[in-house]
Amino acid sequence: MHLTMAEALFTKVSAASKLLCLQMVLNLLKGMTFMFLTGLGSAGNIFVLMNYIYFFRGIEKKSIPLILIHLAFTNILMLFTKGTPRTIASSGLQNLLGNVGCKLLVYLERVARGLSICTTSLLTVVQAITISPRASRWRRLQPRSAWNILLLLLFFWILNAFISMNVPFYIKNISSLNTSEVSNRYTDCYFVAKDFIIRWIFLSLMVLRDATFQGVMGGSSGYMVFLLHKHHQHVLYLQTSKLLYKTPPEMKAAQSVLLLMLCFLFFYWTDCFMTLYSTVSLENDSIALDVQEFLTLGYAILSSFVLIHRDGHLAACCHAQ
Repeated sequence: MHLTMAEALFTKVSAASKLLCLQMVLNLLKGMTFMFLTGLGSAGNIFVLMNYIYFFRGIEKKSIPLILIHLAFTNILMLFTKGTPRTIASSGLQNLLGNVGCKLLVYLERVARGLSICTTSLLTVVQAITISPRASRWRRLQPRSAWNILLLLLFFWILNAFISMNVPFYIKNISSLNTSEVSNRYTDCYFVAKDFIIRWIFLSLMVLRDATFQGVMGGSSGYMVFLLHKHHQHVLYLQTSKLLYKTPPEMKAAQSVLLLMLCFLFFYWTDCFMTLYSTVSLENDSIALDVQEFLTLGYAILSSFVLIHRDGHLAACCHAQ
């Protein structure tokens, strides 16, 4: 009888240890995948950043290269702040960041996420103004110099720093918490729900920011689609007239910006859907949380390779190197 109980206990311990080992292997694989994608996206964005800085050194400092420099820097910041806690967690180092490290990284990630929305929206607006007819009223809104863009980017930093200023008060490291206090996991950094009124105020500001900039993005993108359609009709007319016509670089750039916008909207709304699913679902679905983490970085990773593929100068640099 005692031998049978001992065998049953040994079987349960063995099954538990196998399950634990399997969980460790899965966590390691997810961590390595996360590290690979983060490194790949960082390399692409650093390449875009350095090349556009080189182009921007010219005598005529244009607005769009400056916006793309800021977008690449924002993507790098997003990948670093999101990838660092995940990398530390997958390496098995617990509580390495501490309270200050957790607060700083999560705060910078929220700011970088807002800057990504604002910068992509600004890019679509400036590109729509660039390809608009010279007699159009929209052409009057074209930035006179890159310094005007710098002022707008500074405003974006101030705006997003203010909207995310409540985040450090809610983020703590697991070492400083009781298990009962934990409500939402951020690797070793946890979100502690307190002061719901203040939380909903800042959440409303964040939603208002996202809705406003995506509305501007949608309007300017629709205007670009209209102009590209007119250009396409003009090209068809010239082809039927057997006249040669070369597509202006502004039109090719507009197509690239539209592709970037579609890429951004796909990852943004898919991430929103997964967040809503994780919030509403009563079960702690680890797969949904992992997918959500990858979706958060999807635009930051993919946008650099869209730029490298679509931009002629960057493509020439790739072939040369």
